[in-house]
Amino acid sequence: MRLSTSGMLRLCVAVWSCGLVSLQAAEFFVSTTGNNSNSGTSNAPWRTLQYAANEVSSGDRVVVLPGNYTGFNLTTSGSINQPIEFFAQPGVNITQQNATTNDGINLEGASHVVIDGFNVANMGRAGVRSVGSEDEFASHVTIRNVTASNNGVWGIFTGYVDDLLIENNKTSGSVDEHGIYVSNSGDRPVIRNNVSWNNTRAGIHMNGDANLGNDGIISNALVSGNIIFNNGTAGGSGINMDGVQDSRIENNLLFNNFASGISLYQIDGGGGASGNVVINNTVHQAANGRWALNIQDESINNTVLNNILITDHSFRGAIDISDEALTGFTSDYNIMIGRFNVTYDEEQGIEDSFNFAGWQDFTDQDVHSIAVSPSAYAELFVNLAADNYQLSATSLARDSGTSQLAPLNDLLENMRPMGASVDRGAYEYIASLLGDYDADGDVDGRDFLAWQQNTSVGTLATWQAAYGGGSLTAIVAVPEPGTLGFKALFCFAVTFRFGCCRTKRF
Repeated sequence: MRLSTSGMLRLCVAVWSCGLVSLQAAEFFVSTTGNNSNSGTSNAPWRTLQYAANEVSSGDRVVVLPGNYTGFNLTTSGSINQPIEFFAQPGVNITQQNATTNDGINLEGASHVVIDGFNVANMGRAGVRSVGSEDEFASHVTIRNVTASNNGVWGIFTGYVDDLLIENNKTSGSVDEHGIYVSNSGDRPVIRNNVSWNNTRAGIHMNGDANLGNDGIISNALVSGNIIFNNGTAGGSGINMDGVQDSRIENNLLFNNFASGISLYQIDGGGGASGNVVINNTVHQAANGRWALNIQDESINNTVLNNILITDHSFRGAIDISDEALTGFTSDYNIMIGRFNVTYDEEQGIEDSFNFAGWQDFTDQDVHSIAVSPSAYAELFVNLAADNYQLSATSLARDSGTSQLAPLNDLLENMRPMGASVDRGAYEYIASLLGDYDADGDVDGRDFLAWQQNTSVGTLATWQAAYGGGSLTAIVAVPEPGTLGFKALFCFAVTFRFGCCRTKRF
């Protein structure tokens, strides 16, 4: 029997323990100057990503050196403690779709896989696609630090995947549909710290897709810390949630989107988008956009707290909700433009419009919420004209929210609260120096420890880069936290189906 090059390398590093040979996971390299006849080491790298995808086994790590590559199709799974990782160094570009599908990177039935750091542009379908099947879901797939631009349908697409992590990606310019699309009954997805803009439909679209099998429900999702703008010229909200239940939508910044801001509803899902918590989001709708928050169909038992819900539209406003969705609905401590709509019969167009006082009287909600007019928007933020939605020193959002269900940190990973109480919206106001968590007038090691304890993300180097490299002499030693990723400061916004999506009114 002839061993493959990867097999020979694993055999060379095998260790003898307790009378058995234990094969160790390996690190391989791919370079535009490599050769697939090589051993795949750093000194003798392979040439193509597809060759690497054919060779890897559980626990292997593939490091891709800078250059332009054809994409790859992976069908091999890692394991729970030994995922397969494809790590792209800066400057790695996927410029040709893989030979099997119309995508750049395709994971077909592959679980326990990490895709990290690729630039993927102009693919026929998706930049990165990960799917299981109706009968056998994939699971524990991570897609991070990917830039997916101008792809034919989606930037990132997943279907039938449980325990999904999509973080720190940039998805823009999707021609037909969405920046990020999570579908097909996959539970426990985490979609965090992504930037999604200029996509024809939704920035983030989640769809249970009951017509494609299983329960059609996406449950226990976390959608957190995303920045979403300039999406939806053909319909599709900044964040679309069809059949998404018992999930959290928190600390997201959405602005200048042209359909609705956040939508909870049922079209393809196996049930309404129910039991969700929509908290500490900032939503500012475009003048030709729709409603800041849209809750339709039998999307019941949703909770809406500490949000800023405003629009530049002439008559649309903060919340459009169906009469069915008012069941179990809780809303309070929001800052909102004082325009609301309740729909009784969509087909017949029967609806009631309310001002703020009428809304409070009709629903018994938003007792502690604040109504603002468009002329007061600029006073809420540092620089609205420059799309800087951090809170101004005099903002009505400061110290006026509720701690009930509030996230422990804001969009920039600052602790909540930083003042007397939790702030409303995606950002906490920092009254003193940026990073001065103990408010003693300087940024030092004590502040770093407080940040580390409350966020559990980032490294000391990240802290110093973000907060000005404050002195650490105030403490004897500063431990290095685990590198779970950290959202860099984003003070100014970037200017820069498997299944069918029917976004209809959203």
